[in-house]
Amino acid sequence: MNEESSIPLPVTLQDRLHQGGPHQRFVMTAELAPPVSCEAQEVLRKAAALKGLADAVNVTDGAGARAHMGALAAATLLIGAGIEPILQITCRDKNRIALQSEMMGAAALGIRNLLLLTGDDPKSGDQPDTKPVFDVDSKTLIETARRLRDEGTLPTGRKVAGHAAFFIGAADMPIDPPPGFQPNGLLAKAKSGAQFVQTQFCMDAAIVRRYVGVLEQAGLTRQLAILIGINPLRSAKSAQWMKSHLYGTIIPDAFVERMEKATDAAREGVRICVELIEELSTIPGVAGVHIMAPGNDAAIVEVIAAARAQMQQAAG
Repeated sequence: MNEESSIPLPVTLQDRLHQGGPHQRFVMTAELAPPVSCEAQEVLRKAAALKGLADAVNVTDGAGARAHMGALAAATLLIGAGIEPILQITCRDKNRIALQSEMMGAAALGIRNLLLLTGDDPKSGDQPDTKPVFDVDSKTLIETARRLRDEGTLPTGRKVAGHAAFFIGAADMPIDPPPGFQPNGLLAKAKSGAQFVQTQFCMDAAIVRRYVGVLEQAGLTRQLAILIGINPLRSAKSAQWMKSHLYGTIIPDAFVERMEKATDAAREGVRICVELIEELSTIPGVAGVHIMAPGNDAAIVEVIAAARAQMQQAAG
C-alpha cells in the first residue's frame, strides 16, 4: 500500500471542507424541508436519494415560518439512515433556555453540524398571528454553541457534562460589494465562532467573485468555508418570483431569458445550475455550494449527480 492510498477518506462535512491534498473536493450540500407529517418514513423517503451524493443535508427549522416535523427529530432520523445532517436552529421560536437545551440534545444525539439562523418572520407564514420570540440573535446563538463546545459551559458559566463536537455554521447574503464595503456582519459571526457559511441564492458567478474577493481581503476565507446558495430553476416565472419576493436573491436576466426560450424549462434550469457549479468551483475562496429547491427535491439529486460526473470528467 502506498502512502497516498493509506490516507483516510474524509468522513464528515468538516473533514471535507478542511482536508487538503488528494481528497479535497468541492462540497455540495442539499436542503431538505421535513414533511408536514408524523411518519418517520416520509423524511427517510425524501432523503434517500441524497445518500452518498450530497456531502451533508440541511434540515430546515420551520422554513417559511410554517410548521413541519421538528428539525431535531428529522436530523436524528437522517443519522440513523447514514446521512449526515446539518441541523438548522432559529432564534424565532424559542428563548435562550430552550435553545441551549436543544443544542445539548443535538450533541447527545450525535449531531455535529449546526446552522444557526435568525428565522423567517411569522408574518410571512401561514399563521401570521404567531408570536415570535427572538430572545437572542444569531450571533449570540453562535457564541453559545462555541462556548458549549470549547468551554463546556452555558452563558451563565454553568458547567455542562459531556462534549459537543459542533461544526458551527452561519448564513450570509452575497451582494455586489460597493466601494469601501466591509463585511462587518460576517466578521462578527466569525468572531463569535462560525466556521462555515451557507448563503442566500446567488446565481451570478461574477458577483460571487467580487463578493468573495472582499471576504478574502477581510481574511474571512481563511476563517470560514464559504458555500454559495444556488437553485435549479423550474421556470422563468418562478425565477422572476424569487427575484421579486425572496429578499437578497440574485439571478441574472440572462438565465431568465434562457428559461423563457427553452422548450423544457426545468431541464434548462438543471443545465444552468450544473454550469454554474462548474464555474463557482474555479473561484478561489468558494468551498462549495448549497443547493436549495423547495418543492423540487428531485432536481437537487439531478444537479449534484451531473455536476459530480462533469467534475470527474474534467479531472481526467
